[in-house]
Amino acid sequence: MDEYSGSMGSDADVAALASIVGEVEGAAAVVRAGQVAEVRALAAAGQLAARQAAGSPAVVRAHDMALRSVAAELGGVLRVTDRTVQSRIDEARDLVEHYAATLAAWESGRITRGHVRVITDAGSVLVDASPERRAEFEAVAISRCERDTPNRVRSEVEILAERFAERSFTDRHRDAAAERRVRVVPGAAGMSDLIATLPTVIADGILDRLTQQAQTIVDAREPGNAGSAFGANGTGDAASAGDSEPDRRGIDQVRADVFSDLLLAGAPALDPTATGDGQGSLGAIRAQVQVIVPALTLLGVDDGPADLVGRSPIDADTARCLAGNTHSWARVLTDPVEGTVLAVDRYRTPWPQRRFLRARDQHCRFPGCRRAAIRCEIDHTIDAAKGGPTALWNLAHLCQRHHSMKQFTRWKVRQLPGGVLEWTSPTGRIYREDAPAPPVAFAPVIVPDSGPPPF
Repeated sequence: MDEYSGSMGSDADVAALASIVGEVEGAAAVVRAGQVAEVRALAAAGQLAARQAAGSPAVVRAHDMALRSVAAELGGVLRVTDRTVQSRIDEARDLVEHYAATLAAWESGRITRGHVRVITDAGSVLVDASPERRAEFEAVAISRCERDTPNRVRSEVEILAERFAERSFTDRHRDAAAERRVRVVPGAAGMSDLIATLPTVIADGILDRLTQQAQTIVDAREPGNAGSAFGANGTGDAASAGDSEPDRRGIDQVRADVFSDLLLAGAPALDPTATGDGQGSLGAIRAQVQVIVPALTLLGVDDGPADLVGRSPIDADTARCLAGNTHSWARVLTDPVEGTVLAVDRYRTPWPQRRFLRARDQHCRFPGCRRAAIRCEIDHTIDAAKGGPTALWNLAHLCQRHHSMKQFTRWKVRQLPGGVLEWTSPTGRIYREDAPAPPVAFAPVIVPDSGPPPF
């Protein structure tokens, strides 16, 4: 029995899995063909409703009534409400009439339905753009989607769409930020949802700080009443023993309690790290975010969006503010064609390898995973215990989940030149994981000499 038999079974099990994977792949092709056919049929239904209303003196009302009637007919067949069908008809017409290349790429299996959603969602900012600009955006977006999973490319495609939009992302962000608010939505059993609509970088920073503070509370539990923040059973219940009233709160519960304490008391009221003379270390915990900002944006020459790694685009004003206030930042040199990271220099840091790998990898390097590098572990591709050196060509970021999977299952990985990871599944399928190119562009430019550069 080999070292992996406990997690993957025998070679017969691997063969059975390979057969199942083939069946799933075939079924996915059938489902894709059916979904594309349904989209085309729904779009045709919407176009039929438009023709029925043509020539009516009350065009808007007539079109709405015709569409309702068609949607009700289809709803009876699909066994869903006519409102749902009407919404799907609108989406189908948008795809068929404005994203023909995207539909064709989906139909041929080059991209998935998730990629289609990413492209159409991002393309919503191009309503005022010319057909030529929309087509150019679509072509580039499809090529990006062909290389990676929907969650990986979403931020990149959103930033791409912003580049083609008639109105800048920064201008629209300013308008949206003016609508920021906090509201309470009453729920069941005496509970409510407190919802804050905030700039993304602020919201992400708030969640990060709450998570760090909650983890500190869990780590400060008494021996016998301590454990992983996520519990031994993975359900969020921390292990405990020996106390009459053990703290059994999971990480989500602790995070919610700290959130309440901070807002109501200004500092966590229940701080196990506090002394009798003052606050403990919770108040000193600060959020971390990983942001990629083009040099032209920092200089104020370009108002294009920056990338909050693992989340979504952020506006130029926020990016410049973060760069101006941070104690540590990096300049990244990228290949002008491929966009991959070539070199990094950074001030006030003792970790040259970490800064390079963080800039190169951006996120976990397992196919499809987008957990930001600052939340991952640096893994030796060839295990250090087996003689693997601590060298750049043998290091890559993996989140805890995929780091463990590499260790304890039949998944294999090898690192090729340029930071490319080649993963081999238990059934022998190979997945190439290229070093990600930053979704924001670092293009050379000649800037008038106005003193030393900000780097």
